[in-house]
Amino acid sequence: MSMGFVEMNVAAMMVGFALDLIIGDPEGWTHPVIWIGKWISFMEKKLRKRGGNLRFSALVLTASTVLISMICTAAVLGVLALVHQAALFAGMCVVSWWCLSAKCLAVEAKGVYRALGVSVEKGRTQVARIVGRDTTELSEEEITCATIETVAENTTDGVISPMLYLLIGGPVLAMGFKAASTLDSMVGYLDEKYRDIGWSSAKFDDVLNYIPARICGFLMCIGAFFTGMDGKNALRIMKRDHANHLSPNCAWSESAAAGAMHIQLGGTHTYFGKVVEKPTIGDHDRPVEKDDILRANKLLYASAVMMAGIAAIAGLILWMI
Repeated sequence: MSMGFVEMNVAAMMVGFALDLIIGDPEGWTHPVIWIGKWISFMEKKLRKRGGNLRFSALVLTASTVLISMICTAAVLGVLALVHQAALFAGMCVVSWWCLSAKCLAVEAKGVYRALGVSVEKGRTQVARIVGRDTTELSEEEITCATIETVAENTTDGVISPMLYLLIGGPVLAMGFKAASTLDSMVGYLDEKYRDIGWSSAKFDDVLNYIPARICGFLMCIGAFFTGMDGKNALRIMKRDHANHLSPNCAWSESAAAGAMHIQLGGTHTYFGKVVEKPTIGDHDRPVEKDDILRANKLLYASAVMMAGIAAIAGLILWMI
């Protein structure tokens, strides 16, 4: 018996989520983000060399990257559909797996935790893998805060957003989101070098993450109850501090995490040699400690599992309709 798109898509998402939790993103394995990144680098160089209005070039870079990623994904799945429905389903599972990064994020965070157990210098080196700020002079507390902020922020664009787009439009739409997210991580900065060539990528990423970021914040508040943290305070801090960030989205999950752990995040940091002043998030009820990284991972996994459950239920309802 053949499956319809809805049940096939939801089933593929659940398999992809399971693969992400079990396997993650092993180093050395091929991944479409590598190809997307190479395209972005290629196009950026070409557009800069071409000259002219970089603001218009930014639109070309954003549109071409997202559309080509979606077209290639659709083409591959289309070929698999011609082979057999089972081949198509397998392909959808793999793309869904590629679009999710819960375990990868948790592993990177735990790597910082372990490095701090050796020395602060090791912690600085490890955290530099996952943050954009200058890490050369960070203290242990600052390294820990940076890691927690990264886990909280990337729970949205690495887990919650892809799941939402997988549910709405399947692997093709989710890969389009992955391309937009990669664009933002490579060119979506406010410094002089990227302000013009990356403005549309940054704005597009903000739009795509707008609803998922708010979902993520609430899921983290709920997740705090199930992981032995303070869900009530998480909700209170999120309501109060969700706008305390240059991004319209990042502080939703960061404030929920800060409130759940009764710590303070945010503040002024150095990015590419430039000091960026940002408001604080949360209350300094206690000093940040290394184990808070593990607590952030618990919030990540709790939010991911709840979102997977929501997606499964939503898919069942859509199928019944």
